[in-house]
Amino acid sequence: MNDQKNPNIHCTVDQCAHNLCTENYCTLDQVHIDTHEANPTVKECVDCASFVKRQECQ
Repeated sequence: MNDQKNPNIHCTVDQCAHNLCTENYCTLDQVHIDTHEANPTVKECVDCASFVKRQECQ
């Protein structure tokens, strides 16, 4: 698991394994953004498809 923050990807989802536990940043080089709607019109229609459920912060 990468423990280096990517200063270009701000993230507050502590439940994601890619979130840096000590800061609100992602540790991935890039993320995949997806939608669950045929015609997304608001931010709630958009998802981070790179999400992986975290077991616990270490």
